[in-house]
Parts: sequence; C-alpha cells; structure tokens
Amino acid sequence: MNELEFMSALKDKNIEISALQLNQFERYYELLVEWNQKINLTAITDKDEVYLKHFYDSLMPLWNVEIPKGAQLVDVGAGAGFPSIPMKIIRPDLKITIIDSLNKRIQFLNLLANELELKEVTNVHARAEEAGQNPDYRGKYDFATARAVAGLNILSELCLPLVRKGGYFIALKGQKADDEIQLAQKAITVLGAKFEDQKSELLPIEESERSVVMIRKTLDTPKKYPRRAGKPNKQPIQ
Repeated sequence: MNELEFMSALKDKNIEISALQLNQFERYYELLVEWNQKINLTAITDKDEVYLKHFYDSLMPLWNVEIPKGAQLVDVGAGAGFPSIPMKIIRPDLKITIIDSLNKRIQFLNLLANELELKEVTNVHARAEEAGQNPDYRGKYDFATARAVAGLNILSELCLPLVRKGGYFIALKGQKADDEIQLAQKAITVLGAKFEDQKSELLPIEESERSVVMIRKTLDTPKKYPRRAGKPNKQPIQ
C-alpha cells in the first residue's frame, strides 16, 4: 500500500488526510526503520507493508467505534506505537497514554511524539500489571487499546483495570478473534466487563481478516486484578 493507496483507502472510510498528516506518517516510517536497527520494534520494514499492516490496520477503530472528541485512551504494550500513534495523527484531539515495559521503546516513543509534534501523548515505562494497580492510572481511561500483544483472556486482565466504568477496551485481532472471545468470556466477566461487539473486515490489497473487538466496562474491577507481573500470562483467568 503506497501513500496514494493509503489516502484512497482512508477516503473510502470518510477520513480525509491532510498534507501535514501524510508528512507525519512519512516521518514515522523513517524513524521506525532507523530505530529498528538499534532495537527490535517490528519485523515489518517494507514501506508498503508498514503503511498497510501497521498504519492502516491501527486506524480501524476510528471507523468501527464511536470515540468522542477529547477521549482519554491508554495503549497497552504499544511497542512502536501501534495502534495509538496512527490514531493520534488522524485524531489530534485524543489524549494518549502509552504503557510499555521496555525503556528503549519508551525512548523511541518520546522521540517520535516530539518529532511529529504530537501534543498530549504520555509514555509510561511500566508493566501493565503495575500500572493497573497504580491509582494514577487505574480506572482513569475512556478507552484502552491493545494490538498483537497476547490472547484476549490475558489482555483483558492487563487492560480492563485501566478503564473507567462505562468505558471500553478495544482489542485489534486477526482471523481467530471468535475463538479468543469465547476463551476470554470468564475473564471479561470476572474483571467487571461485557463483550459488546465485534466488527470484522478484510485488510485492503492482501485481504486478510481483521477484527475490532469491543468490551464494555460495566463494574469496577476487583482489587486483586491485575495480579502480579507475569501471572496473567502464566495463569490466565479461565
């Protein structure tokens, strides 16, 4: 997906991209490739693939979920900034917090936000389990996002404690989303939430399936969750 195809695909979703935003994506790509030689950010470095599988893919929540102006969004395990930084480029009004456990990635994200002149982006060096028990972050966000980090049953424990009651956890998933939703039902309930919707579509050009899974926080998460670091991965709620 080259830049013209990227613009055209977004236009089909009623998103008009400005010259400034296009330049921001171009600089994003340059920094991603440059820093990828120092630290492992992505296995995908071909420009057309980055625009398709990272940038376009990350933007799918924008046309599948109603996200109010000025919403506070926390992105868990964002790595190189996906999906929150592409979303922020298109929606500068969003207030973004990124939580990642590797300090070198946080350094990259700080530089990225500075280079792209993105305001109201906070990058936090912490494990999600620690952040979820920290009163500075727990129950503070309208939306939590996660993409390609872990199974939905694990992600629910990492993300839902950060979401306010009435807010949403948005998970970006591939073709096995149905199986993951089934497996995560108990965890979602235990953590004070309900599965609400799943929107699936094919990625342009390569036509692989993508799903945007929406889980609504209906109750406060019990204080014992998230459990200590590493526990959700080793012993998922089931």
